[in-house]
Amino acid sequence: MLQAYLTHVRVEKRLAARTVTLYTLHLTQLSALAHQAGLGLTAVPPTQVRRWAAQMHGAGRQGRGIALVLSCWRSFYTWLGQQGWVGSNPVSDVRAPRAPKLLPKALGVDDAVQLAEFQNPDDDPWLEARDAALVELLYGSGLRVGELVGLDVRASPQAQQQGRGWIDLEAAEVHVLGKGGKRRSVPIGRQALAALQRWLHLRGGLEPSAVLSQPALFMGRNGTRLTPQSIWQRLRRRSQLAGTPTAVHPHMLRHSFASHVLQSSGDLRAVQELLGHANISTTQVYTRLDFQHLAKAYDAAHPRARQKKASRRSVDLPGAVPAPPESPAATEAEPEG
Repeated sequence: MLQAYLTHVRVEKRLAARTVTLYTLHLTQLSALAHQAGLGLTAVPPTQVRRWAAQMHGAGRQGRGIALVLSCWRSFYTWLGQQGWVGSNPVSDVRAPRAPKLLPKALGVDDAVQLAEFQNPDDDPWLEARDAALVELLYGSGLRVGELVGLDVRASPQAQQQGRGWIDLEAAEVHVLGKGGKRRSVPIGRQALAALQRWLHLRGGLEPSAVLSQPALFMGRNGTRLTPQSIWQRLRRRSQLAGTPTAVHPHMLRHSFASHVLQSSGDLRAVQELLGHANISTTQVYTRLDFQHLAKAYDAAHPRARQKKASRRSVDLPGAVPAPPESPAATEAEPEG
């Protein structure tokens, strides 16, 4: 049953390879838990699922992680019901513990521009051009790291069949396959386009023979397509060399892209389309980042805000209870999508 379902989500639903891998892990866990409890997969009751969810929470797993596991299990039992193997879904009414809504981390505009404009004259020119281009594309188009590594130099039947994306330099667009197998096109900015052209010149990407031998847009010295892990490492190194206040990872640049576009345009619907979010509620988290930015600007610039802060510091009444410290900045969270 597990193998049949995994084939279903991979072939018929065409879920991303990483999603299929996670489904395999979660369903293997379900099978092991059912075996330990002496139950068949089709005989698991809702009370047992709740017990397993409580055990995961007690072991320190966060609510978001538990929700992802339960979502996988719920989809599996829905499919079993469609096949006539179970009469009801034991996961349908089980919910994960409520997770706090934390804000994603985004760079400030100055820090993001500083990273994008950074040049390392001591690095290999080939590596420097490649790393500069991938930073510009991550920040300039808001791509996920999985979408970035799946890019080819140009469109091809093989790319479409295998779920890869590509760049179109003439149209200044990047075409990617996002979550849920949804394709979208995102504009490539002027600076990102120039960085890509420099990289392709050194890469040899305009030569037909080079494209045939390795169609990947971003590859390593050994000629193989870059992995998400290698991009994490290169970006972390580059951000440290550029002097950014925090180590940068690929999704932070996606958050920065969304936050900065929203701050400039105020067009939430356009940001949703650019990010490829299925639900606009996912995109709305960036309105909270935008409000944080506006609140800081107000506190720093408005005369009445400055006067209020000054009066709080200067007034010290006998027996007064000191004001509680401001809460620390929210830590990073990965929005759905």
